[in-house]
Amino acid sequence: MSTVKLGIVMDAIEHIKPYKDSSFAMLLEAQRRGWQIHYMQLSDLYMDESISYGHTRLLSVQDQDDNYFQPGDAQTIKLSDLDVILMRKDPPFDMEYIYATYLLEQAEEQGTLIVNKPQSLRDCNEKLYTREFPQCCAPTRVARKPRLLMDFLEQHRDIIIKPLDGMGGRSIFRIRHGDPNTNAIIEQLTLEGERHAMVQKFIPEIRQGDKRILLIDGKPVPYALARIPADGENRGNIAAGASTEGRPLTERDYWICEQIAPSLRRRGLLFTGIDVIGDYLTEINVTSPTCIRELDNLFDLNIARDLFACIEPKLAG
Repeated sequence: MSTVKLGIVMDAIEHIKPYKDSSFAMLLEAQRRGWQIHYMQLSDLYMDESISYGHTRLLSVQDQDDNYFQPGDAQTIKLSDLDVILMRKDPPFDMEYIYATYLLEQAEEQGTLIVNKPQSLRDCNEKLYTREFPQCCAPTRVARKPRLLMDFLEQHRDIIIKPLDGMGGRSIFRIRHGDPNTNAIIEQLTLEGERHAMVQKFIPEIRQGDKRILLIDGKPVPYALARIPADGENRGNIAAGASTEGRPLTERDYWICEQIAPSLRRRGLLFTGIDVIGDYLTEINVTSPTCIRELDNLFDLNIARDLFACIEPKLAG
């Protein structure tokens, strides 16, 4: 097989933290395999006469904190000339992101493997995709009418409310029955009834951590990264100051993975990250799941190698 041409769509590489960046772990593995790396940002994608193109820059990388990448030659190529494209642009999941999936989909139609599948990136909202697996989830409601959200609080007395398009713990609130800020929080998150929000029954096991479990083509990595909220916090997000701890998966974790794996495979979601609090699935991350480097370092793994071992036969096919 000739040298594999790998494209990656991501945020500005000069602003990442290489020691903890999962996309960077993938770039290191691609380079170890001798693959040619074509780096792109969202603004580099365009379509002309129904053909998708990218302004790409060849890239070499080094596993170090400074001077960790060297840009090479710039070129403009058809996206379909690439063998595989990793779509690793972080949210927000806005209309620009959706437009990019249509451009990637044109290359997919010509035989390029897109990880993850563009249609599934559009279809599988990271909060709402959990609706397919109610047996795995805590009580949940999605609504924009404040009265429906208030009724959920009346029923469960202690809840989490969050937007459907957030990441990194932003705009996530815990509301207890009787909280004098309840109306203000609901008004803010729903834009006074103009935007849907999700409410979930509060899971007290968040004190033991919000576990991130990575899956490759539906098969879980056998260890999770538990993100333990900081004192005074309810959010198990590293961006919100959570500490981390590696743990082997529990029987319940494996059971949840078994429940969702067939859907992941059917939808072409090769690399995903699920969030589990206590016994409950809370989110399915499909856009740019993280925590590769943390788990690699804790358990002497190479998750990117395992992902590429899954990708490679699909390219040969």
